[in-house]
Amino acid sequence: MTIIIAVVSQKGGVGKSTLVRALAKSAADNRMKVKVADLDTQQATTMNWHRRRLDHGFDPVGSFEVFRSSDQALDSCSKDVDLLIIDAPARASKGTRAIAEQADMVIQPTGASLDDLEPAILVFHEMVKHKIPRSKLAFALSRIGTDAEYNDCREYLAQTGYAVLDGCIPEKPAYRQTQNVGLSILETRYSTLNDKADVLLQSLVKRLEGLLG
Repeated sequence: MTIIIAVVSQKGGVGKSTLVRALAKSAADNRMKVKVADLDTQQATTMNWHRRRLDHGFDPVGSFEVFRSSDQALDSCSKDVDLLIIDAPARASKGTRAIAEQADMVIQPTGASLDDLEPAILVFHEMVKHKIPRSKLAFALSRIGTDAEYNDCREYLAQTGYAVLDGCIPEKPAYRQTQNVGLSILETRYSTLNDKADVLLQSLVKRLEGLLG
């Protein structure tokens, strides 16, 4: 059975593709066969990162392709794919709801500002309105500056009743520099930064295991 994780957002710049890349790396390290579907046909950010990874001589962390829809991505999956990661377009739409319906888990990264948080909450409200189970939805905090900011965001989101993954992706130049050469945020030169990113990934895995029983 192929597990499907969708990573969605209402706007760009909140760490969606960053999380997709790290998730693919983590799954590949655990010997899962991974396929990543980049649905942003205009920018293809995740696909371009995959090409940079190969150009710099690093091992691939899965099969990467650009698709126009999640249906196309699902149709392309062979039976031996363990994990399909869908990198949804940057703006939520009816297509986003379709992706959520097909996914086992929907992760939405968000930054710390209200400009990020409020639209993100509305995306999940809209999904629940259209009968997407609340249990499948979880926020991932991204581009967080301080521990105080992290705690404030968790407290704010807790009031919505949606799950928030443990840990966060801190705002660090080293993460950007690492991704520029095709590596993930789990592969920086700094073990402390790798460990911080891994806390978030392990929280995601734990929640997925709970959903799948």
